Amino acid sequence: QVQLVESGGGLVQAGGSLRLSCAASGRTFSSYTMGWFRQAPGKEREFVAGISWSGGNTYYADSVKGRFTISGDNAKNTVYLQMNSLKLEDTAVYYCADRGGRRLRVGVDEYDYWGQGNQVTVSS
Repeated sequence: QVQLVESGGGLVQAGGSLRLSCAASGRTFSSYTMGWFRQAPGKEREFVAGISWSGGNTYYADSVKGRFTISGDNAKNTVYLQMNSLKLEDTAVYYCADRGGRRLRVGVDEYDYWGQGNQVTVSS
């Protein structure tokens, strides 16, 4: 059983930056794929960014490309989401998710384990 614990959310002004962290435990394999998703009030959960550590692949939603960066520290079993140039529409609860050692995917249903969610609020 994989446990994911997120941290780093909060309130920031538009144009500012935040970094989210997701610490994983209980993993028994060395290569894995993780993603960040977000859910705004009244909207469905959507893919934001993903990373496949075994191959070093990353993928981003068009809405965050060029502003967000996903990275990982294998020694710490932690994945990060650096969010720059934040916009009002980035306000949401952000979740990290894990789908084991499988290929990178963007569907919510394709991830097995989820963090508790972390609120990010961007103000004007």
